[in-house]
Amino acid sequence: MHRYVPPVRPQQTYSQGFWYAIIAAVLYLINAMILMVNMLGYFLGHYPQHFTLSDHQRTLILQTMMFFLWLAGGAGVFARVCSWSYADALYFCDVTVLTIGFGDFAAPNDAGKGLVFPFSVGGIVMLGLVVSSINKFTTEISHDKVIKKHVEKERRRTVSRSVTKPIEAPPERPGIAKERGKISAPIPRPRQAVSFGRTTTEGQQPHRRLHSASNRRLKRRMKHLRQMTPKRPREIVLREEKDRFDAMRKIQHNTNRFKRWYNLSMSVTAFGLLWCVGAAVFWKAERREQGLTYFQALYFCYVSLLTIGYGDLSPRSNAGKPFFVVWSLVAVPTMTILIGDLSDTVIASFKRGTVTLADLTVLPQAGRWKSFLLKIGIWSWVQRKVESRAEKKRIAGGFLVAEDEEAPPTIEELAQAEPTDQDLAKKLALAIRRVADHLNAEPAKRYSYEEWVEFTRLIRFSTESDMAVEADEEEEGLIEWDWIGENSPMLAEQSEAEWILDRLCESLSRYMTRHSRHHKHRRRMRQPADGPLMEKVEEEGPEEADEAEEDEGEKYGGASRKERSTENRS
Repeated sequence: MHRYVPPVRPQQTYSQGFWYAIIAAVLYLINAMILMVNMLGYFLGHYPQHFTLSDHQRTLILQTMMFFLWLAGGAGVFARVCSWSYADALYFCDVTVLTIGFGDFAAPNDAGKGLVFPFSVGGIVMLGLVVSSINKFTTEISHDKVIKKHVEKERRRTVSRSVTKPIEAPPERPGIAKERGKISAPIPRPRQAVSFGRTTTEGQQPHRRLHSASNRRLKRRMKHLRQMTPKRPREIVLREEKDRFDAMRKIQHNTNRFKRWYNLSMSVTAFGLLWCVGAAVFWKAERREQGLTYFQALYFCYVSLLTIGYGDLSPRSNAGKPFFVVWSLVAVPTMTILIGDLSDTVIASFKRGTVTLADLTVLPQAGRWKSFLLKIGIWSWVQRKVESRAEKKRIAGGFLVAEDEEAPPTIEELAQAEPTDQDLAKKLALAIRRVADHLNAEPAKRYSYEEWVEFTRLIRFSTESDMAVEADEEEEGLIEWDWIGENSPMLAEQSEAEWILDRLCESLSRYMTRHSRHHKHRRRMRQPADGPLMEKVEEEGPEEADEAEEDEGEKYGGASRKERSTENRS
């Protein structure tokens, strides 16, 4: 039996293999705890018995395995070629792939220098793929666990606050406005007295002290009442369908902004934890070897996270190198994700500001000044001035009196128009082609309310009755929906273009089915009662009768029954 004997300092110390074993044991313990929590959640009914990996999860697992195999295999090759220990070779491979390059380890011979070319390129490519898969995986988890709940919460709050007309203020009780309380009563004029040649005011200071004390007590009572009274949410007036559409658009806008800043906050939190906790570990591990302070450890971790690698500080102890390998493989991808989230929020805002400034000054574009003045509220004043000046010029020069021109139709008038089914079918085909062009648009296309009005008409015109609507919704997709309801198109997993294209194709299918059914019905009604086709209908049914009519038409050279009867009369 081997007996454990601690190393004798300073001649002996723990090896890097020992610390790798400690780190592996800690990671296995964390994984076992996560599996136990998962099993407990399954027993409590929170998790299903079977689960299916998504494409992003499967890709992340395969790419991570390939990356670690590349890292471990490269460490074995460099250990053999450069005459290093496997632990030092693994540390060298990690610093090389992460493009840090402290300079404390370098290939000593030409063979090692030649192997750096393919190894570094392949490792950097695999690392980029892993970071991209991690970003997609975290985005998918946050969308399923956080973003959906936020959207549903905002939707429910909007529904609970929505009213169809503004709430009227409660009527005032008679006599309340006429009565004046003691606080608002006029202050009596103080008496004056003459004493020793000076005019003084009796009771001035006591009255001021009494008045200020009563005000302070009143303010404290009002503050206490405001704290005890729950705040009532402000009502949202939704009179028409467009109001509900605008309310849902606002929820979408707030959700997108919440998503960007939520991802940024999570990335900043993860970066801060890795930075500070990693600095504390390196401070403890390198304090004996280098006399490292905590501030120097923070500096070293920051330089390593940004992959700068000055080389003035690097891990030298047997505990610091293994921890750096594991820590850097987690911290550097986290820093990359943080930079991506910054580009979606802070950098995007700075870019928009720069582009706006360039459009207004260096490279002015048509309409930019107008939109800028509209945004700050000066355009209406400028427009009034321009119209007033133009009116004065017309009055001074004289103008002709002509008949009033007919105003173009409004959106409401267009929505109330009743086109024929043939016109709507033509518009349906054009709409399908137009929406198909928007499928790959970046960013995703969002349609206005006017465009949704036209799409809604094209989706619903192919239905015949309310019962048919319910039957079609069970077989295909939605036909009737509420903009802020649970079945809103804006809450679908698909983009708006994909959702509309599916509904338009379903409407086209319903229209073709209805048109074919009506056409067959009209053909049957035109046949004489004693014809062979009607006998065939009575014996075999309508489908066999259609086939019989086609066969009969082929016998007579493709002519229909009505055409043949017309020829016989002539």
